[in-house]
Amino acid sequence: MAKTILAVDDSSSLRQMVAFSLKAAGYQVVEAVDGQDGLEKAKLQTVDLVLTDQNMPKMDGLQLIAHLRELPAYAKTPILMLTTESSDEMKAKGRAAGANGWLVKPFDPQRLIEVVKKVIG
Repeated sequence: MAKTILAVDDSSSLRQMVAFSLKAAGYQVVEAVDGQDGLEKAKLQTVDLVLTDQNMPKMDGLQLIAHLRELPAYAKTPILMLTTESSDEMKAKGRAAGANGWLVKPFDPQRLIEVVKKVIG
């Protein structure tokens, strides 16, 4: 059974690129348009990995991670940030919120697949 990844980003073109890359590698992808949408979709369907942007309307990536970590189903689910933010301070905030890894945009689809495979197989 294919593993499911929740891709959260307010950019439709980026979500499409991420979904295309992950689906081509055999993963199922659920897309969300912002952190609030991502949280709602995560509550409806448990996923194997969350890939989230940081800067989004309604709820940013750090807020999404904090809310997900409060849910028992997502206490240990891998969460990766995929964002333009790359400062050490922001990465520290991500780790404190519960992010497991950090990828910087623009992303290399092959590198994304490698990281996802390493994290969830």
